Amino acid sequence: MNEADALDIVQSAIWTIIIASGPAVAVAMLVGIAVALFQALTQVQEVTLTFIPKIIAVLVVTALTATFIGQQILAFTQEIYGRIGTGF
Repeated sequence: MNEADALDIVQSAIWTIIIASGPAVAVAMLVGIAVALFQALTQVQEVTLTFIPKIIAVLVVTALTATFIGQQILAFTQEIYGRIGTGF
C-alpha cells in the first residue's frame, strides 16, 4: 500500500461519513433555525426549547434513513474488504 492508496481510502471514508450523516445534520440545522426564529419572534428564551425538538427530529430522520445509512456503510466496508483481498 502506498500513499495514493491510503489517501484514496481516507477520502472514501470521509465521503461516506458526510453522506451518511448528511440527512441528520441538515434536519438538525433546519430545526435549529426554526426554533431560533421562534425564540426571536416570541422572546421566549428557554434553554431546553432548543434541544428537545432537535433531538426528536434527528431521531426521526435517523430512523427513516437507517437503510440508506446502512447501505452507505456496507458499500464502504465492501470496498475496503475488496482492497484487502486484492492486496490494495
